[in-house]
Amino acid sequence: MTSIAPGSLVLLRLPSALATAGSILLTALIVRELGGNRPAQLLGAGAMAVSNFTLATGHLLSTTTMDLPVWAGISLLSLRAVRTRNDKLWVPVGLLAGIGLLNNDLVAFFMAGLFVGVLIAGPRRIFASPWLYVGAVLMFALWTPYLIWQGQHGWPQLTIARNIANGGSGTSAPRALFLPFQVLLPGIFVTPVWIAGLVQLLRNPDYRWCRAVGVTWLVLAVVFIATGGKPYYIDGMLPVLFAAGSPAAWRWCNASSRRLRTIPEVLVLSLVGVIITLPVLPANALHDSPVVALNYDAGETVAWPTFVAEIGGVYQRVATRHAGHTVIIGSNYGESGAVDRYGGKHGLPSAYGVQNAFWLWGPPPPAATYVVAVGFDRDQLPSSFTSVRLARRLDNHVSLDDDE
Repeated sequence: MTSIAPGSLVLLRLPSALATAGSILLTALIVRELGGNRPAQLLGAGAMAVSNFTLATGHLLSTTTMDLPVWAGISLLSLRAVRTRNDKLWVPVGLLAGIGLLNNDLVAFFMAGLFVGVLIAGPRRIFASPWLYVGAVLMFALWTPYLIWQGQHGWPQLTIARNIANGGSGTSAPRALFLPFQVLLPGIFVTPVWIAGLVQLLRNPDYRWCRAVGVTWLVLAVVFIATGGKPYYIDGMLPVLFAAGSPAAWRWCNASSRRLRTIPEVLVLSLVGVIITLPVLPANALHDSPVVALNYDAGETVAWPTFVAEIGGVYQRVATRHAGHTVIIGSNYGESGAVDRYGGKHGLPSAYGVQNAFWLWGPPPPAATYVVAVGFDRDQLPSSFTSVRLARRLDNHVSLDDDE
């Protein structure tokens, strides 16, 4: 996208927008799979469309953005396989899960949760189908290169998971807040629909054939709370939960003209989340709003060109005196990535980084004896350097308190 139109945020966000639109469409298809009529399908799609989680992930490009349509697609195909007894559908389920696993490990949790759900609630007859195991083999075959790489490098993903569980990520949350976040992430006004979906899956006799999906949510909630996972890890199930709750919600609303009028009102009120989830407020107004407190990522998308210009000023002062011996190291991939993205106009070299996969680009060369270290706490540096001096503090010039 950057090569097609350098600097265009509209084009850069196009894949995310298409993936999100796909999630909304898949939600409507799941409603139909569960026997919902056209109004119920529209209600399910509408609830998914205005969900805070959908809006927040739909304009960023992250593993979560692409994870959402994968979970929705797996849900749709799995439900159809069970309802129609077409066991050959487990092959595309395995294919989609394998592709999804190359994007995000959370798909493995979802598949394991579905396995436990079927084991508890049935229908257990699917375990006798050879097509189920063909799909499983296909899934693991696609995932194998990743597993081999992880094993060869000491399972770094587990290190990251432990760091997240200990609160080391900006979007980590205490275990006690996992369930309250399940109200805030979808949005207060549409939460009753997904809760209704969970109740329907667990208690409605008409959904006895797919009760395993409701059990899957319970299993994943217990697992993610126990392991300290982020609250949004389970929200890949929102499409199927909105879908399961929409027919009941439509029947309840359709029973009264007054209730019926609340549907567009609720959907419109849900769009209040746009202010929190999308970049509609000017950057210089964010510090006077609760947006960053409610949406961590909003604060981390501001002023990167400004930061790189400030880093560039320090680098040029040092490099002028120590040409060929000065490098830049960022404490997180945001800082290192921003230098790589915007540093060219300031004459900056590619940055090195210490977080996550940035180490793949290697350590600085031995000749680099001077380092512009960005974003580190001062007490992290003395053990690695003979002297440490604060050159300047980064300032976004919009009075915003973010990580930098």
